[in-house]
Amino acid sequence: MAIEVHMPGPMCLIENVKGQLIANQEALGILEDITQPVVVVSIVGLYRTGKSYLMNKLAGKQTGFSLGSTVQSHTKGIWMWCFPHPQKPGHTLVLLDTEGLGDVEKGDNQNDCWIFALAILLSSTFVYNSMGPINQPAIDQLHYVTELTDRIRSRSSPDQDEVEDSDEFVRFFPDFVWALRDFSLELKLNGEPISADEYLENSLKLKQGTGQRDKVKDLNLPQLCIHKFFPKKKCFVFERPTHGRKVGQMESLQDQDLDSDFVEQVAEFCSYLFSSSKVKMLSGCIKVNGPRLKSLVVTYVNTICSGSLPCIENAVLALSQTENAAAVQKAIAHYDQQMNQKLQLPTETLQELLNVHRACEKEAIKIFMENSFKDVNQVFLTQFVTELETKQEEFLKKNEQASSDRCLALLQDIFNPFEEDVKQGIYYKPGGYHLYIQKTRELKKKYYDEPRKGVQAEEVLQKFLQSKDDVTDTILQIDQELTVKEKESEVERMKAEAAQATAKIQEEMQQKIEQLLQEKEKSHEEHSKQLTEMMGKAQDQNKNMQQLVEQLVQQKGKSDEDHRKKLTEKVDEAQAKLRELQKEKEHLQNQMKCLEEKIKHLPEEKKKENHEYDQLREQYEDLKKKIIQIDEELRNKQGKSCVIS
Repeated sequence: MAIEVHMPGPMCLIENVKGQLIANQEALGILEDITQPVVVVSIVGLYRTGKSYLMNKLAGKQTGFSLGSTVQSHTKGIWMWCFPHPQKPGHTLVLLDTEGLGDVEKGDNQNDCWIFALAILLSSTFVYNSMGPINQPAIDQLHYVTELTDRIRSRSSPDQDEVEDSDEFVRFFPDFVWALRDFSLELKLNGEPISADEYLENSLKLKQGTGQRDKVKDLNLPQLCIHKFFPKKKCFVFERPTHGRKVGQMESLQDQDLDSDFVEQVAEFCSYLFSSSKVKMLSGCIKVNGPRLKSLVVTYVNTICSGSLPCIENAVLALSQTENAAAVQKAIAHYDQQMNQKLQLPTETLQELLNVHRACEKEAIKIFMENSFKDVNQVFLTQFVTELETKQEEFLKKNEQASSDRCLALLQDIFNPFEEDVKQGIYYKPGGYHLYIQKTRELKKKYYDEPRKGVQAEEVLQKFLQSKDDVTDTILQIDQELTVKEKESEVERMKAEAAQATAKIQEEMQQKIEQLLQEKEKSHEEHSKQLTEMMGKAQDQNKNMQQLVEQLVQQKGKSDEDHRKKLTEKVDEAQAKLRELQKEKEHLQNQMKCLEEKIKHLPEEKKKENHEYDQLREQYEDLKKKIIQIDEELRNKQGKSCVIS
């Protein structure tokens, strides 16, 4: 946010010490704090003409700039008074009161010329204060205007001539206001009332002389310069504020003590300057703020003191270099601040850092562009880009270092108990290498599962594991040596165990054989006893069986005889039935032959029309069916007869 400056009173900005101009550092410090655009109003005129009174009125104060009440000039050098603009919020009004021109005590008008030139170079509105009407003596006193081409250059090019230089002035010079004090004439032209501005324009008309051309040209030179250098002009006339000795007491007089017309004219003057005075501008539409005005003061004063002519282009270039250098530092500082705020190191990935970098870089570029101007050949832009790249590289290195530090801390935390186990010799045994590798893999997985290790995670891990290569090789070598010895011991142990097992098995087999033999002997005795008993029982059973067989044979012979007789009777019945069926079949076959003959000898016409034919045909078919049924029955009977037989 722009800072408003409230100065309690005026302060000397450019001191004039024995003809030597010196910039006051305290006043420059005040300008440095004004970040708002500035509207600069300067006033120049002969000493003892009331310049300071008008400036105090612009400041809204009764006192401030020294008025003085004697014939001696009070104001020396250029004095400054800054305060918030009364009608333009966000702007600062800078009033510059200059020492009186034509002071006889100075004895040299060179100093006046430089004061006049500086007032024009530093202001956006230039007030020329004079006494009485605009006449030839008054215009002659404006010879300072005619000397501006000898005091100021617009460009630094050595080929630029005075005419081209003066043509450039209009682009940089302020608006011109002529204040006519103690004006007692009536504003009329050819009997008609005119305004103060019309009076000014008429007074600045070129004179048409009849004498020598050079003399006429010299007479018109001030008018020509004013027309050429100041296209926008304004005029104010002021009545005499009061009469007699009261003029020397202006600081203590109130408005009611002054001439009412004068008071009204002063109010009109102040109102115009408040509303119409513009912000001080540089070429390229660059608004001037406090630090820029300070730079212009320092550049112009130093140039004058060095014996050179103030150059507007060089002053702007010097200002641009100062501001562009500051713009670079401001943008880089903003980038650095934002990166530190937004980055949480280490970033998980490089892309995460680059995304934040791009956002901060964009803001920094915007700040640089807003605060830089007239960057000839993009010198400062190149410097800005270079410093930005350097800063980015610093953050990349910081990110890598932060990642390395975190990863090393994690690895030490995860692997410390494991390393203690290694020192205790837990893995210096057969199979220890396999266990060591398995444990290492488990710890690596635990390391990988940890978040926000950063971009150096894998590299730090590999270096850490490589640092353990000697331990790993030692464990492997010991494992291999111990494994060979263990295998030999294992073979011997297995042989001994096998021999013991064999002996034990043989012993157990011998015991089983003896048990089996004893059991077999007992079983044989038992079987012999049972067999003797069974043989006795078998002899008794054999006798009983013999008797039973004889009884069964007798019963069966009798039963078979009865059965055979019944079967013979059934066979005879079946054969008799077959013979009857055979005879019936033969009879039917004879009938069919007779019908066939009849049908055969019956004429064809009769066959179609005779009813007898149809009957014969039906009978024939019936006989045929009966014969088929008899054949079927004969087959069945024959089958059953065979079964019975």
